[in-house]
Amino acid sequence: MPTSLIDPVDGAVPVYALKSGHFSKWLGAQSARLQAWVKSSDFAAKANQTLLLPGADGGLDAAIYIRGEEAGPWGWTSFFGALPKSSTFHFVTELDKADANDAALAFVLASYSFDRYRTTKTSDVSGPFLVWPEKADQAAVRRAHGATTMIRDLVNTPASDLGPAQLAKAAKELAEASHATYSEVVGVDLIREGYPAIYAVGRGAEDSRAPRLIDFTWGKKTSPKVTLVGKGVCFDTGGLDIKSAAGMKIMKKDMGGAAHVLGLASMIMAAHLDVRLRVLTPAVENSVSDAATRPLDVVASRKGLTIEIGHTDAEGRVVLADALALASEENPEMILDFATLTGAARVALGTDLPALFCNDDDLAQDILAAAEQTADPLWRMPLYQPYKQKTHGKIADLSNDTDGPYGGAIMAGLFLEAFVKEGISWAHIDLMAWNLRSRPGRPEGGEALTVRAMYSMLENRFGY
Repeated sequence: MPTSLIDPVDGAVPVYALKSGHFSKWLGAQSARLQAWVKSSDFAAKANQTLLLPGADGGLDAAIYIRGEEAGPWGWTSFFGALPKSSTFHFVTELDKADANDAALAFVLASYSFDRYRTTKTSDVSGPFLVWPEKADQAAVRRAHGATTMIRDLVNTPASDLGPAQLAKAAKELAEASHATYSEVVGVDLIREGYPAIYAVGRGAEDSRAPRLIDFTWGKKTSPKVTLVGKGVCFDTGGLDIKSAAGMKIMKKDMGGAAHVLGLASMIMAAHLDVRLRVLTPAVENSVSDAATRPLDVVASRKGLTIEIGHTDAEGRVVLADALALASEENPEMILDFATLTGAARVALGTDLPALFCNDDDLAQDILAAAEQTADPLWRMPLYQPYKQKTHGKIADLSNDTDGPYGGAIMAGLFLEAFVKEGISWAHIDLMAWNLRSRPGRPEGGEALTVRAMYSMLENRFGY
């Protein structure tokens, strides 16, 4: 829960939230004493700057915050770090609902710290505090904050403490808290129950970290079916096609897709959207062992298509294949999958802009509109059908590797599309789930991307 946001209290320090271009006019209407203080402070009134104003008694009288130019919460996140920890603040500038939500969410996101392994906990330091902005939708801010924190915490947790079993435990706790129906298929039972591709990727770690399929369902049976699928590779060595040390270093984040579907599911269930929600997560560790899948092995899949393992480090699409096939069997209204899938998407779009692949133009349009509305961006990439033949295997139906450096994100999307039943609306989000550098409100490490946008799209379609 966002403890840094509180109900109104006496003595809260007033905050004037201004746009840079409006500052001069606002200052001209203030007292001579305040104008003199601003002048003596050499305050340039640039975006993201904060100025603290002393009172006649030497205490803190007010604060000025020049709003950032980034849309959404990111135009507000610098405010938190400029404030003394011992104080409580409240906005006296009138904010509309969108700005109030963004300011409140920014404040709690800027207070995030992953200190589970630190002897000195930054979370033990109280303050600063902000009185809930008057027009803020508190429930919406709590949902977004809770989902973002869950995603960040899961992605930041070292693989030593977050293997397939621990990821399943987190999913089960979420499901049970929302009275969802939960199940798992573990280890060799994956073969018996028809998930051979998931087992093939995870069998290299079966003795200590058994692969599994996480599955829970929530909502009324009569509501529209929405299925979320998340890649849960809890650590990715690359398998026998082993990664370099640099390439392997942050591969604890390779379960970022799974973290995202849990975060999004938490928002959907907390808001009681009118959907029949299903969450599917193939959870594995891609390890090096005598049991690991070898290059040019051929593995079966739930759909019946055979997969030639052209590269053992392209394992994410293989585990997703079985999950997407299972998701399609119910003929849901839509399937949304999230995965830290390809470096090619990051080369094309960078680390902050996830790639969207979608087989339904109306769904894609709704997602992109929601992304713009929430300042939680995606960029649509093409499922370019002439490239489809590049996904064909030499001795099997499909290959998980294209034997070439070009168009890798598109080929991964086309590979996944082969496991989605024709006629089902499907969107695939290829994301980083990680900040390579720290910025206000966005510390280095695990990050939630597209969750607010995807929730907004679902709310627009299925909200009460």
